[in-house]
Amino acid sequence: MHRQCHRLAVAATTRVPQQPRLQGVARAMSTIASTDKRPIKAQREQTFAKIGLQPYPRYTPPPADHPMLKPAQIHAQWADQLEAGVKRPDLQLSVQGRIRSRREASKKLFFYDIEQDGRTIQVVVSQQRVVGCDGDEFLSHNRALLSGDIVRAFGHFGKTNTGEASVFATQRLELLAPCLHTVPSRSGLVDTQKRFRNRYLDLLVNGSQALRVRARVLRYIREFLEARDFVEVETPILSPNVGGASARPFVTQSAAAFGDTPLFLRVAPELYLKQLVIGGMDRVYELGRQFRNEGIDADHNPEFTTCEFYMAYATLDDLMAATEDMLRGMAQEINDSTVVRAESSEADGGPVRIDFGSPFARIDVTEALYSSAPELKALDINDPLAVPQLAAVLAARHITCPLPHTMPRLLDRLIGHYIEPQCTQPTFLLNHPAIMSPLAKSNDATNTTAARFELFVNGKEIVNAYEELNDPREQRQRFALQAADREAGDMEVPPFDSEFCDALEFALPPTAGWGMGVDRVVALLAGVRHLRETIAFPIMRPDTK
Repeated sequence: MHRQCHRLAVAATTRVPQQPRLQGVARAMSTIASTDKRPIKAQREQTFAKIGLQPYPRYTPPPADHPMLKPAQIHAQWADQLEAGVKRPDLQLSVQGRIRSRREASKKLFFYDIEQDGRTIQVVVSQQRVVGCDGDEFLSHNRALLSGDIVRAFGHFGKTNTGEASVFATQRLELLAPCLHTVPSRSGLVDTQKRFRNRYLDLLVNGSQALRVRARVLRYIREFLEARDFVEVETPILSPNVGGASARPFVTQSAAAFGDTPLFLRVAPELYLKQLVIGGMDRVYELGRQFRNEGIDADHNPEFTTCEFYMAYATLDDLMAATEDMLRGMAQEINDSTVVRAESSEADGGPVRIDFGSPFARIDVTEALYSSAPELKALDINDPLAVPQLAAVLAARHITCPLPHTMPRLLDRLIGHYIEPQCTQPTFLLNHPAIMSPLAKSNDATNTTAARFELFVNGKEIVNAYEELNDPREQRQRFALQAADREAGDMEVPPFDSEFCDALEFALPPTAGWGMGVDRVVALLAGVRHLRETIAFPIMRPDTK
């Protein structure tokens, strides 16, 4: 469903040999742990052995008289109920999590900040309160615990004399798992390569806010669609067919079942989803991963997440209304406002204010192209034979386009140059030249513009949607035109899919289809510039050091 961006250099597709040589050791990437030459790990192991501390005990549930509470629950229930200095021995509880800091006030008094799920609670460990622990044992045990360790504390709630909500430990802290390297909480972790090659450490230091926004976005999309009677489905990720978008696929092959037949990681689920509509499922959607063998930049990743839905007996206007409703509600749900502060799409830009509360702007693509480049009016921009003339227009305006030149690629470059930069606020782009949308119906009998829209926000495509072409004869003709582009060298064009055309002969109802780039929406709502911030483990180039 999503328009492929032709502004990236793509890697050549390579078939995987049947018995690939294992590269795991040779291609191992260096980590902070593997390059840490300090003796911390050995010293800690020696300390644990010396004081008889089991560093990796089997986990046991807390006793019933000390219920386990998270820091957020403790703050919500009691933080505002006590005066400074008041202790509540009757409010017994336990907490667990990672030590964020340890402060030694004296040999008999330690303060710990323990974090779980992004919230911290102070734990006060005083030899006076800890049962069955003499001075030397108390001191050696607490000095053995360091920032980064996973621990559990048993005690009661109260406040310090300075008013800090705290758990006052009545037993010594239980070590659940030690951290054998220093977490750079103070010095920070900002180097991109170090951050994403050590993602677990990056999350500890810089937080997981973008990933939590991602979870809320996915939940909101599902709730929005299911409230409107859509059914979530799953379609093949690995298939002998590839289609639904113009993009270079990843190619592999089966070791047994398919012989030498190539298999593809999907670039889009579109054709399968429309076949489900033919099969009588009028409203279907899929949230899932797509794979495109392309470069990596702030807006593109070879592995990414989309949501596509297909709605029988619907129009483009229905989809635009649903799009506004979904994004407006999503912004309100996640940011408590329909106004979002996002990072500018420009490399040197600052924060921008995105307003989802106002009606989305609209730009007629064909009219805007004619206005920006009046010489286009002398061309038939839907004629594949006009490629040389259109390429000359781009060359005269010093707009580059990678080879091979096709009408869709050249028009896409013009749109990216003249129209997309106008789309900081949510903007629907309508009336694309029909040749750019081989799976969409035409707006009129002349077949000059497509019944399609793209939604751009902050200069980036967020949604692509159209009224689906359901005439099998015309679909075959359009696939044939695409095949000519493929023959000319555009390997992003999918092969002719006769099986899909056969399915259309069983009657696809008038259907409107819609696709969203989930990663880009998450980046927008989380206020981050690069898609890798929204992905738990983004792909990284091999470490050649």
